[in-house]
Amino acid sequence: MNQFTLLGKKRFLPFFGTQALGAFNDNLFKNVLLLFIAFSGIYNQAESTSLINLAAGLFILPFFLLSPIGGQLADKYEKSALIRKIKLAEIAIMSGGAIALWFNYVPALLVILFLMGAQSALFGPVKFALMPQHLTDRELVGGNAVVEMGTFVAILGGTVAAGLLFTTEDSTLLVTGSVLSLAVLGYLSSRFIPHAKANDPSLVVNWNPFTQLVRTVNHARKDRTIFLSILAISWFWFIGATYLTQLPNFARDYLGGNPQLVTVLLTVFSVGIAVGSLLCEKLSGGQVELGIIPIGAIGISVFGFDLYFASQQVVVESGITASAFVTHGENLRMLFDLAMVSAFGGIFVVPLNALIQQRSEEKSRAQTIAANNVMNALFMVLSAAVAVLLLNVFELTILELFLVLSIGNVLVAIYVFSQVHEFMLRFMVWLLTHTVYRINHKGLDNIPEEGAVVLVCNHVSYVDALLIAGASRRPVRFVMDKDIANMPVVKYFFKWIKAIPICAQGKSPKIYQQAFDRISEELAAGEIVCIFPEGKLTRTGEMNEFKKGIEKIISRNPVPVVPLGLIGVWGSFFSHEKGRAFTTLPSRFWSKVEIVAGKAVEPEQVSAKDLQEKVQQLMAS
Repeated sequence: MNQFTLLGKKRFLPFFGTQALGAFNDNLFKNVLLLFIAFSGIYNQAESTSLINLAAGLFILPFFLLSPIGGQLADKYEKSALIRKIKLAEIAIMSGGAIALWFNYVPALLVILFLMGAQSALFGPVKFALMPQHLTDRELVGGNAVVEMGTFVAILGGTVAAGLLFTTEDSTLLVTGSVLSLAVLGYLSSRFIPHAKANDPSLVVNWNPFTQLVRTVNHARKDRTIFLSILAISWFWFIGATYLTQLPNFARDYLGGNPQLVTVLLTVFSVGIAVGSLLCEKLSGGQVELGIIPIGAIGISVFGFDLYFASQQVVVESGITASAFVTHGENLRMLFDLAMVSAFGGIFVVPLNALIQQRSEEKSRAQTIAANNVMNALFMVLSAAVAVLLLNVFELTILELFLVLSIGNVLVAIYVFSQVHEFMLRFMVWLLTHTVYRINHKGLDNIPEEGAVVLVCNHVSYVDALLIAGASRRPVRFVMDKDIANMPVVKYFFKWIKAIPICAQGKSPKIYQQAFDRISEELAAGEIVCIFPEGKLTRTGEMNEFKKGIEKIISRNPVPVVPLGLIGVWGSFFSHEKGRAFTTLPSRFWSKVEIVAGKAVEPEQVSAKDLQEKVQQLMAS
């Protein structure tokens, strides 16, 4: 199964159609309004520029004021009925918009634009909070990918349709008919969205937009990983808004000024995001895979840097047509870089959206998503302000602005990934499991979803901890030999993942005791602790005797113990099969490895000997 099969399911297709039609309609109406202000001849250049900026502000203002209220409503009420009411409001708003368009009355059109922003602000939290209720965990990334694809294709379609309809002879009639028809189709589609129960029916809605805005953001900040993910998503919108806003000027200043090329650039950028979003399903293996987020961040900067250099080599002439432009190889390189920037943007943002949906507290999930919408809107406003500052005050060129974006992306990525170590851990695991190993999992549902537990596993290679960390959906605290934990360079990584160094009691009583104290603290805090009871790597491929340390741990903190078996790692570059690890080049890549988890053993039944037998049975299964 892939993400496109979701489009054949009633629990997803009506929702997808509803949101895509809404995004298309928003952009159709907004761009027709902007074109009317710019080209109607009613306003001079200064007035036109002011009104266009006012229109952009009016559309985004409701995201600050109403997203927090929308988040509360989405948590309090059944979601499919709420969506239908929001889509009915869209029909009413577009009816007013049609009348204002018919009479070409710009003040009324600006009011309608504000109301459209309000409707979108209320719709945003409910649509993303609904997805985890209708999709399984394995469908969540694919569902987000398809929605992301649909959104950007709809944005592009609405933008292009606005330009086409605006230039037709009966433009007013066609535009009014289109926006009304799209609003009605969106409502009809919403009627087929399945029931999605309220998360918190007892919630008392705070209707004060200002106090609720503060509460919503503060609520999201309680979980540092979620909040930094929100900031990372908002940075994506900062980059995306900057590119989309500047591409028309880029075409004018660097590509000969033909309006056709603006459409080409917007199409390349939008299709890039759609393709990158869809690739997430393949790259993540059907789960919320945080390891591909750094890949997305790296790609944005690498191709952003090359875009800067490639754009200086483009072959142009005044008024060059789109078909002539793409016949030059130098120009194709620039277009490829632009497509890759946006594609890696899709790879970056889709798993972040899925992470927020999956890990947010169910009772307040929509409010967390509302906080995300608020921060996204804030960063889009900041992107405009930064662009004005750099282009007008510091007099940078548009290409230099794009270069600054790529440098800024490096700095933002370093900050976020240094703060959320799970991203870098998953990145390393992803690289390992997509080059050296193919990993299969069996019985991992035996690991509790919450609460303290100890994992015991055979010890085969230097990457055992990475393999287990990649398999577990929960963060794991690894107890490892202090010499491994203090290896050059990687010691910083082990410190990030809060590894617990240990050694024999006779070698250092202090380190030995500190390790058991740390283990006790982590278990008392409800974490997963993984130990390798052999105490050392196997040098023969056979399991060494399990030490009694596991019994000491459980006597101090009586928690369940889950046995794990690592199969297929012996003989790899990271094992001691040929005497010492790392001494020869890898002889095989993408070899099959299996991680098997047995049923949890209750604390009163734990013994080192019995656990060793259970692990041996798992390895033989």
